[in-house]
Amino acid sequence: MNTKEATNRILQLRSLIDRHNHLYFVENDPEIGDGQFDRLMLELRSLESSFPDLITHQSPTQRVGAAPLAGFSEISHTLPMLSLSNAFSDTDLSAWYQRLYSMLDDTDFEMACELKYDGLAVSLLYEQGLFTRGATRGNGVTGEDVTLNLKTIKTIPLRLHGEFPDLLEVRGEVYFPKSEFIKFNAQREQEGLQTYANPRNTAAGSLRQLDSNVTAERPLDMFVYSLAQIEDNMSFNTQLETLDYLKSLGFKVNPNNSLAKTVSKVVEYHRMWIQNLSSLDYDCDGIVVKVNRLDYQQHLGNIGREPRWAIAYKFPAIQAQTRLMDIRLNVGRTGSINPYALLDPVEVGGVIVKQATLHNSDYIYSKDLRIGDWVVIERAGEVIPQIVRSDKEKRTGNETPFTMPVSCPSCNEELVNRTDEAAIYCTNSTCPAQLERLVEHFVSKGAMDIEGMGGKVGISLIQSGLIADVADIYFLQKEKLEEIDRMGEKSTNNLLKAINESKKQPTARILTSLGIPHVGSEISYLLMNKFTSIDELIASDQETLLNIPSIGPKISESIAEYFSKPNNNRMIEKLRLAGLNMVSESIIDSENSNLLADLRFVVTGRLDNYSRTEIQDLIKKHGGKVTSSISNGTDYLLAGQDGGSKLDTASSLGIQIITETEFESLIDNRES
Repeated sequence: MNTKEATNRILQLRSLIDRHNHLYFVENDPEIGDGQFDRLMLELRSLESSFPDLITHQSPTQRVGAAPLAGFSEISHTLPMLSLSNAFSDTDLSAWYQRLYSMLDDTDFEMACELKYDGLAVSLLYEQGLFTRGATRGNGVTGEDVTLNLKTIKTIPLRLHGEFPDLLEVRGEVYFPKSEFIKFNAQREQEGLQTYANPRNTAAGSLRQLDSNVTAERPLDMFVYSLAQIEDNMSFNTQLETLDYLKSLGFKVNPNNSLAKTVSKVVEYHRMWIQNLSSLDYDCDGIVVKVNRLDYQQHLGNIGREPRWAIAYKFPAIQAQTRLMDIRLNVGRTGSINPYALLDPVEVGGVIVKQATLHNSDYIYSKDLRIGDWVVIERAGEVIPQIVRSDKEKRTGNETPFTMPVSCPSCNEELVNRTDEAAIYCTNSTCPAQLERLVEHFVSKGAMDIEGMGGKVGISLIQSGLIADVADIYFLQKEKLEEIDRMGEKSTNNLLKAINESKKQPTARILTSLGIPHVGSEISYLLMNKFTSIDELIASDQETLLNIPSIGPKISESIAEYFSKPNNNRMIEKLRLAGLNMVSESIIDSENSNLLADLRFVVTGRLDNYSRTEIQDLIKKHGGKVTSSISNGTDYLLAGQDGGSKLDTASSLGIQIITETEFESLIDNRES
């Protein structure tokens, strides 16, 4: 067989194998038996062995077999992978619906109802129809490159079918089917190996194996649930329409998705699946409800890391009963005093629970929880254990009521109550427990990523007096470090090298590492895309912050409070002296930055060519300001379809109303 003949046959075999893989794993409707399929694979492997130059990454033979990786590289998501807010009752769901109803100016909207799988969220990128890159969600902004491991999952197409664009990114959930998990554990038990606790954690661990051959041994599966980006000017009207299109390309889409025109229909869907959970071959902890129209989704936008247009309506939590052995306290990095319960270990939904959150003292008192009580615990959303109630009928009289201390359990300073919060706080900025938690956060992988300094090392450095704040990390000396227990020359050199390497971290990572309440990695990246430096952020006022999409009053107040404290500003100066980068890349184009200077805009309605966030960013890029409400100081109301009551307000105040086309002309005229 010559090269041309081999090429034609290889292409034919790959097409056949892809088709039969799809029929077997996605459609559950095989046309040929295992023996016939194996013969096709054997012929393909033989031809590729004889003509190795014809092997491509997308060949079915290349799903496994790569050499183990030394570690995962990071991938920045083009669009953030968002989290979902939760509803736990019909009332919560109705409140969410009413909020959106009012924001859409009294417009009824349909909802897409989907099952909420308990797995690991991933992103898949296709170029010219070929699978080129896959990543975990990570912190929503950056994830880990797990392309080789994702290629082992048979339901993920290596090449797309039908009409596909030049570039396509989809999101979905990798999961471990329950039936396969039972078989997998049974096999491990037979081999004398440790069994795994639950499918969700096993799926996550399997996808993060450095050796893709190990991942290939785990029968993982995947449902695709959203379209992230697409080129070639292809557009869709609804969420369910995009899922139909993705299915036509060869992706596995859950067959139980449904359209609901009213909240009551969503509730029916939710209750039906509570009753039919046992029929599913995957863990499911609720449903996801999404506004079906995509233009409505764009109009509603996001708040923080959560889309306004979607919500997870959780199923009732799994409960169990056990003894409350003790109530203890820890001190958070912001000084909050956090009570938690020590429990007599009990299994809840396949997980052994030894501790549970108690939130705050009001939570304990309102439920009249006493040490020694028999209590009902549940895993809220099948994740966080919490105590629901005590069983007062089982009390013997030997139970001990809990009293919140008046002084910090770490530094003995007086605790204070904040008027708008149930938690109490230690306000001593030198509190050792706060510093331990802050150092732990500061050096963590999602912050400054200083390997070798977590856990006991950080605590030892604090206790030895070498660290009084996180900036002191950058002034540690080799001879002092070597005096610390179990810190020899090699570990000291490695630590100092990691500390020095961390100085290269981008400004958003530095902001994340400070541990400002409510300012995690996603908010940090958002802020550092808006401000040229941390100094500019410090100098900003709350009104400026509130004009940034996704920044609400709680976040803006937290930022202002943090930078109002002299100790925090002194620490930032020390970080600057240590050589950390305080300047970010500005999104502002210096040539255009003053085109809309001193002009104030309000945006309303649905636009044709921009999302709400995009048009606001464009206004700010050119030096303009965006506010949420109309006043006498507003210069323009930029109005799209269904502008609502703001149109009447603008007209009554004599404020000029412009379309997005007129807005673009305004910029063009000022440039000329």
